[in-house]
Amino acid sequence: MTNATQSDPTPAQVTMTLAAIAATAATPRPSGETLQDQSQRASLGITAQLKDSTLATGGKWALMWLALSPDNANLAYIASNSDLSQIAVVVRGTIANPIDMMEDLDVGTVVPFTAGGSKDIAVSAGAMAAFTQIATARPVGGPTLTQALKSLLTSAKPQPTVYVTGHSLGGCIATMLATYLQAQPSFPNNPKFALITFAAPTAGLQSFAEYVNSRPWSLNERYFNEYDMVPQAWVESDLLYARDHWYWDPKLPGPKANAEVKSLLDVIIGLRKGNEYVQPGTEKPLNPNYSKHDKTLVNQTTADFLGQVAFQHANSTYLDLLGAPNVPAGPMVTAVNPTSGEGETEVTITGSGFDKDSKVDFGPIPCAKFSLDTSGKQIIASAPDGTGIVDVRVTTNLGTSPAVPLGQFAYDGPAPVVVSEVSPSSGKIGNQVTITGSGFDAKKKWAVAVRFKETPADGFTVNSPTEIVATVPKHELVEPKTVDVTVAVGVATSPTSPHDEFTYEG
Repeated sequence: MTNATQSDPTPAQVTMTLAAIAATAATPRPSGETLQDQSQRASLGITAQLKDSTLATGGKWALMWLALSPDNANLAYIASNSDLSQIAVVVRGTIANPIDMMEDLDVGTVVPFTAGGSKDIAVSAGAMAAFTQIATARPVGGPTLTQALKSLLTSAKPQPTVYVTGHSLGGCIATMLATYLQAQPSFPNNPKFALITFAAPTAGLQSFAEYVNSRPWSLNERYFNEYDMVPQAWVESDLLYARDHWYWDPKLPGPKANAEVKSLLDVIIGLRKGNEYVQPGTEKPLNPNYSKHDKTLVNQTTADFLGQVAFQHANSTYLDLLGAPNVPAGPMVTAVNPTSGEGETEVTITGSGFDKDSKVDFGPIPCAKFSLDTSGKQIIASAPDGTGIVDVRVTTNLGTSPAVPLGQFAYDGPAPVVVSEVSPSSGKIGNQVTITGSGFDAKKKWAVAVRFKETPADGFTVNSPTEIVATVPKHELVEPKTVDVTVAVGVATSPTSPHDEFTYEG
């Protein structure tokens, strides 16, 4: 699985593993938790993973310091290997949708980065704000990152290597943080600084890139997946190429950008307000032939394009491209049964990654009564009193399960309507397809509707609350030929997703 043995991993494999571990417990518990509780949960999860001898870090690293920013927007930690010859300063990356991050970070305004040691370095205001949060963050009653690093270096071997690293936004901040740390006077034991980033958008303009590259690094490497959109930001030529040329080569399976995606990318390009951003570091491109991609997300739809963006940007994808073992996955909810009821209803939660530290929430309401199956794949919960439609989610020290359509629970109402699969996912007019999901139950057929985009199905049969068999209707599509299949039950309509897509053939 790896290109190097576990006893001799590459610096890129080690630092990308450390960067992936930084995402531990990034999402707060849905029912709420204090920043101190979340920090403690992150510390426990990170410590457990650093002890894992199967990872590229080999179980030889230990957590030495960790701090969250007051709004949980940013996290950083310091770890060291067992003999203190290597220390890592790790910044957490994006915890939201990568496209959202690209839209939210202020790149239309540039400010001087004097913390790097020069008055003439221009960086984005958004990157500067994120850097400031990391540079000033501290645990309750504890030291700042710089103070903690200085204290740790006092006990280190002579000339230890200090790796500064991060994935995504964490990599962007790492370029600023590494430059800032290297400019600090009087670090004990004369450390050598190495800057290694992954999937990182650039923080600044030409002046920033030139200054970073002029510094005396022991390593200055920038790893990026050639089909990851985030490190293309905010270089206009790269984003234009992604908008107009990605996946149009017939040798590539897709997904091509449709009009909606192109409009979204135009908005992101416009956020720069003419600022010319430049990437620092020695380029280390990955995945040049698109051999690594999610084969289920290749249709010319907005959902597939954004889904592929997220896949190409993921920590797990970068670890795989580098030949490193993946870090342990956090909890995942795949289904709840039943999907409707009232308080005290017994609900079976199915998924993975559940453990003895699991906590269950029904939306913003904590669940007090539940039991865990020894397999770690099932929880039996007594629904707390609530109202409306809520996401059932599980939190452990490794993270919080994402909200998923099949993990919804409806209080005092009909089950949420969800399409989770259309099989086969392609075919011709008149073919029959099986639609799988939930909430299809209806006492009268007239209360149910099945549509292929806007066109009603040419007949359908509701076999059960989880299955409908429908006949593919005619269409007037030219391009694209992929449509969303939606089911309506009464006033409720299934949300669209890559799982509900059907492609017309011929």
